Amino acid sequence: MPLRRTRTPHDAVHHPVFARLYARWSPVVDERAGVRAHRQELLAGLSGRVIEIGAGNGLNFAHYPGTVSEVVAIEPERTLRRLAVDAAVRAGVPVDVVPGAAEALPVKSEAFDAAVVSLVLCSVRDVGRALAELRRVLRPGGELRFFEHGLARGRALATVQRSLDRTVWPVVFGGCHTARDPLRAITAAGFELGPYRRLRVPDTAVPSPASPCVLGTARRPAEPEARPPT
Repeated sequence: MPLRRTRTPHDAVHHPVFARLYARWSPVVDERAGVRAHRQELLAGLSGRVIEIGAGNGLNFAHYPGTVSEVVAIEPERTLRRLAVDAAVRAGVPVDVVPGAAEALPVKSEAFDAAVVSLVLCSVRDVGRALAELRRVLRPGGELRFFEHGLARGRALATVQRSLDRTVWPVVFGGCHTARDPLRAITAAGFELGPYRRLRVPDTAVPSPASPCVLGTARRPAEPEARPPT
């Protein structure tokens, strides 16, 4: 695995209570809210070497296609990382679970063909820095796959989201924020946005603050061709 030296502590994130609760209810949400199908769509067609940040308890691992040669899964939270190691053993592709923070990835530049973010940009400390790191470690032309919840397009729900983000939501849900705008952050980080679609998870008549989601692709721009000397 292409590692680089970093001063980031192994437990850059520590939410033990939330991690235990998440480990219990996330498989239920995957099944009942249709998240499993979205994970499959997110990862379909990937190939080569892939980096996934915020791998959690490894629910994505079972859905990586056999065309993937290796997954390097970054997870900063100790409890979730231990569960991810167990999930990696059962995965159909090689998965290496590594401690680290999204804002300082312990891997070399331009080492991966694709990157995956799945319900994680809501909780990283610095979204712009995390995406800049992903752009760094992707090869030119490499693909970013994203499945994220974020800012609602309706004014009423967006107002509720911003209020919750300033008060109880991050405290209760392990640093999660509901009003971040993943599409804007991805383009601001220099990625070229590809096809994406908006969806609601779960798809109920009354949305929760975390229901508005986007699922799609982006790319690190290919390096410009060198001009011949004049």
